[in-house]
Amino acid sequence: MRVIGMDIHRSFAQVATLDNGVIVQERRVELIRDRFLQFATALRKDDEVVIEATGNSTAVERLLRPYVKRVVVANSRLVKAIAWARVKSDKGDATTLAKLHAGGLLPEVWVADDTTTIRRRQIAERMGVQAQLVRTKGRIRAILHANLIPKYDGHLFGPEGRKWLAHLPLAPEEQAVLGRYVHELERVSAQLAELDKELAQQSLDDPRALRLITIHGVSSVVSSTILESIGDIHRFPTPEKLSSYFGLTPRIRQSGDHPARHGRITKQGNSDARRMLVEAAWSAKLAPGPLRAFFTRVQNKRGAPAAAVATARKLAVMIWHILSSDQDYAYARPAFTAMKMRKVALRAGAPKAYGKAGPVHDYWIKEIRDRETRYVEQTERAYERMVSAWKEKPLRPGRG
Repeated sequence: MRVIGMDIHRSFAQVATLDNGVIVQERRVELIRDRFLQFATALRKDDEVVIEATGNSTAVERLLRPYVKRVVVANSRLVKAIAWARVKSDKGDATTLAKLHAGGLLPEVWVADDTTTIRRRQIAERMGVQAQLVRTKGRIRAILHANLIPKYDGHLFGPEGRKWLAHLPLAPEEQAVLGRYVHELERVSAQLAELDKELAQQSLDDPRALRLITIHGVSSVVSSTILESIGDIHRFPTPEKLSSYFGLTPRIRQSGDHPARHGRITKQGNSDARRMLVEAAWSAKLAPGPLRAFFTRVQNKRGAPAAAVATARKLAVMIWHILSSDQDYAYARPAFTAMKMRKVALRAGAPKAYGKAGPVHDYWIKEIRDRETRYVEQTERAYERMVSAWKEKPLRPGRG
């Protein structure tokens, strides 16, 4: 079996072929689809190719996959033999990749399937559109602030707010800039609505997403972002591994006889998924239940930001258990969940229906809504009593 190391760049890849512990060939391959396919077809079916995770490594892996035994993607941050090399060159990097894999010392990353890759690109596109939307709104507010315009008493970016923006006492050039920003806001909002429609339809077709939506604070966008980041939940043997993957575990420093020191979270892994989990934690704070009780307990001790991060980690643990056991959230409110599902269906393009009774209609019946609220409030109080029992635990004999 040969091991082929590839140091990938923007327009070419440096290739080193390792056969029986000896580099037998070194060459450069252009990363142009037709020419790269000629190189791929010349490889053997029992070859193993090693590449680093880069911006174009997904395309390289997809093209190589049918022609070799396996394509291994290395974690570029953990390949220290390359990062810390005193003499660094393309040929040396390709050779190091091949030798590390042959010796079983290469830190690998999980290669997502085609469906997960497509969804990751959709989420990345949505995050970019969302960021553009926030920037545009900020620029509009900056114009109002610079011209001493008081705050609008209502929804500034709604239909009435936009009419108000069109009749402000501004200089012609300022009004022209504001008009361009409003037009950009409409364009970006339409793009965001189209992307949310696609994600909502995917959530309705995915049983895993429907289970996650039963958790308070988790929407279709949050569930889609989490699922595309996770891929296959079975690659995480414990919930702690999933929390670490999202970068929600604290840094630890320990050496010698000194005690371990815990710092801030690592912030490794998928930043979009971690951000969505934190947003879901803020939303879960508003709904009665064990999550709100947990948020409040940490908030009283360490403040609201730390409580949001701790609740996000708690959500990651819950998500692992829900996906691993194929079960819904134990403390879900049926009518409230049905209302959330209906909103997802409407966002996906489902027709509106008025006057029809059903689970969604139950949410608007005060007696049913109050009954479900009382149930989750009981679980919240049960959590508080459990925490009080921790604090009131007597000292062990011989102490105090």
